[in-house]
Amino acid sequence: METPISFGTDGWRATLDEFTAPRVRMVGQAVADYLREVEDRESGTVAVGYDARDTSRGFAEELCRVLAANGFDALIPPRDCPTPLAVWTIADRDLAGALVVSASHNPPNYNGVKFFPHDAAPALPEVTDEIMARIAEPDPLPESEHGSVREEDFLEPYAEHVFDLVDADLSDLTVVYDAIHGSGRGFTDELLERAGATVHRRRCEQDAEFGGTNPEPSAENLQGLVEEIRERDADLGIANDGDSDRIAVVTPERGFLDENLFFAAVYDHLLETQSGPAVRTVSTTFLIDRVAEAHGEDVYETAVGYKWVAQAMGEHDALIGGEESGGFSIRGHNREKDGVLMALVAAAAESEESFDERVDRLLDEHGEIHQSKVSVDCADDEKSRVLTDLEANLPDEVAGEHVENVNTTDGFKILLEDGSWLLVRPSGTEPKMRVYAEAGSEERVEELLSAGRELVEPLV
Repeated sequence: METPISFGTDGWRATLDEFTAPRVRMVGQAVADYLREVEDRESGTVAVGYDARDTSRGFAEELCRVLAANGFDALIPPRDCPTPLAVWTIADRDLAGALVVSASHNPPNYNGVKFFPHDAAPALPEVTDEIMARIAEPDPLPESEHGSVREEDFLEPYAEHVFDLVDADLSDLTVVYDAIHGSGRGFTDELLERAGATVHRRRCEQDAEFGGTNPEPSAENLQGLVEEIRERDADLGIANDGDSDRIAVVTPERGFLDENLFFAAVYDHLLETQSGPAVRTVSTTFLIDRVAEAHGEDVYETAVGYKWVAQAMGEHDALIGGEESGGFSIRGHNREKDGVLMALVAAAAESEESFDERVDRLLDEHGEIHQSKVSVDCADDEKSRVLTDLEANLPDEVAGEHVENVNTTDGFKILLEDGSWLLVRPSGTEPKMRVYAEAGSEERVEELLSAGRELVEPLV
């Protein structure tokens, strides 16, 4: 029996035995009906992007055909491209929205589809709920009322915009770029090179199997990038995930740079010439708050999920918004995470002060920060009960430290008197409970994670 089509944290994803052309066409029909019935659009144009998987172009063409049969025009790029470029195209051309066929960092036997509405930000639940309620077989209009499908280049208008936003001369910078065979190849590296950087390319050939790994820019997947920047005496290594909406950075001294430290360093860099608050998720480091406080700025905390970051960025005119999983955007751009733009921002920051030096300085000023997380298996239909039981069993003390406060923005974030914290929340993508901890040392983080497991495991 097929699992129902469901738009989760970042669209609908499924293995290819369930992510089939007939079901993709049903999603296309649902989006067309949503645009017509909720957005009151009888016509308009939708961008349809797709990633580097073997099946993605074909699924994107299916979506284009369904949209056109419902009276909408569809724009499709000539090759796979980063999700952020399709989203920028909404803003650039005042489109009705965008659909992107991608399973992001998931294995090759997955695919997925995301919808972005007219505001060029992640779709909120009120949008995706309306789409899911309209999942149905295609219902084409008479042929005389069909829209058109045409290929369009998404890169050049995007490039002009990001170079206006990030005006940096990178001519003294050497970067190794790792696409992990994803959609960033020929885009992120190309823009870095246009900005003047010397770019060495790694895993920039198309490979639908992603070289035998998931296109996930994790520490484990980027050890080769760390080795290469050191061998080449490069200044910086940059990687994107499969559809390039996320970024990871490696440095000569630190190797893989924890995304929390990257966030703090980039925010500090931006605050040298601009002002404005930051938005971060509940699972992201308090170091952001310390950097903000040093500059007289505020920080706004959201639930996990970039859609909530994007919403808060709009509400508070934030200078930057981000999450500890590597998704970021900045003021002046659309409010979708963008690993291509952030590659230019990262390179610009490195050209002013190296990440290694800046992070050392920030930790000297604000104190050491360490963070990690573990997962506890938990069936999706048990998550709500586990949270209810946890609320009834919240401790007064965790790992020998008194509980000062409990934040319920997303699960339970237990704030301790020494400034450390423990977070328990349900995963939005897997049958697991996530347990996060942050403290001033790795040893203390491990103690907190152990205490978190002891809290959660008896309840599952």
